[in-house]
Amino acid sequence: MLKLFLPNEHVKSIFDIQPDYLKLLGIKGVITDLDNTLVAWDVANATQEVIRWLELMREHDIKVTIISNNKEERVTLFSEPLHTPFVFDAKKPLSKAFKKGAKQMGLKKEEVVVIGDQLLTDVLGGNFAGFYTILVVPIVETDAKITRFNRKIERRVLTYMRKKGKISWEE
Repeated sequence: MLKLFLPNEHVKSIFDIQPDYLKLLGIKGVITDLDNTLVAWDVANATQEVIRWLELMREHDIKVTIISNNKEERVTLFSEPLHTPFVFDAKKPLSKAFKKGAKQMGLKKEEVVVIGDQLLTDVLGGNFAGFYTILVVPIVETDAKITRFNRKIERRVLTYMRKKGKISWEE
């Protein structure tokens, strides 16, 4: 059961994930979380660095879809100026939104990576739906109220996995 919380990889930032590497894995599409993955949870618009990363993915024919548990207004205001498909109110970790994202891109789950900053939503949901998962370090240490609760559980899960030798990275 706990292996569903274990990402395939862990990186510091979404910007550490490059298209050449994804292509080596056979990846043609990215499902990414929004808050604390692409930008801080309280930042409304994409930074220039996020815009460049999305453009880099497009230049290498890697599709990107944003999947967020946040409300329609938040996700639409962020995603539409970037011309990036999205799913709001995703109810992660349920797998429906992940499957919807892959379908929107016209890709099989083996061709898609799920990237996010939370074990309990992004990694658990991506793994449960059968996708390759990459956990990133949250952009900021502050979180919305529900996420703060999730982080407490995450710390316990990570501590347990570290003790069992399942992970080697530090928080």
